[in-house]
Amino acid sequence: MATLGEAANSVNRAGLSRGKPYFVALMAKLYFYYASMNAGKSTTLLQADFNYRERGMATMLWTAALDDRSDHQAIESRIGLGADAHRFEGDTDLWERITAAHRVEPLACVLIDEAQFLTEAQVWQLARLADEAKVPVLCYGLRTDFQGELFPGAKVLLGIADSLVELKAVCHCGRKSTMNLRVDASGAAVQHGAQTEIGGNDRYVALCRKHFTEALGR
Repeated sequence: MATLGEAANSVNRAGLSRGKPYFVALMAKLYFYYASMNAGKSTTLLQADFNYRERGMATMLWTAALDDRSDHQAIESRIGLGADAHRFEGDTDLWERITAAHRVEPLACVLIDEAQFLTEAQVWQLARLADEAKVPVLCYGLRTDFQGELFPGAKVLLGIADSLVELKAVCHCGRKSTMNLRVDASGAAVQHGAQTEIGGNDRYVALCRKHFTEALGR
């Protein structure tokens, strides 16, 4: 009798011969790729999307509607890569929207940028997508805000994702940066304010924990 691994490999070979991602269905998981600012999250997402599409597999990209910094493509990386994407609001039913698209054209993967802005309900919808619809879901986002507190979406993903992957960025001291310091127009640290304030390098600096706490005077 064939082992599960042998059976999966057999299905995979058969699927590839027909140009269909059968093996993906056997391995569907919910992934959370997290990091501080400027760690290349969007770049990594776009590379993963390219890899799927290069093999003839359909994907679906999503990003937060509240991040409207781009005048062009919905997902853009700092090194110039970009792609169009669907945008989710707080009340978007991702299970309904994605499964509707999946019925029209089978999806090999769903990729979510700015995943920290997902609601708790939306994260569970994505988990259901992996568990019931057998579609892998790759989420990319920040873990903590400018005060070191978990974002709602990140909190649930850290709790229930099948796979947690930390992407690395570097502090000015050479250590791994894990924190996101918010700064004002003069470059001074901001200690109070709304959890969500969209901005790039003009508003946030990725730091190691030591320099983050020093900047906030903790």
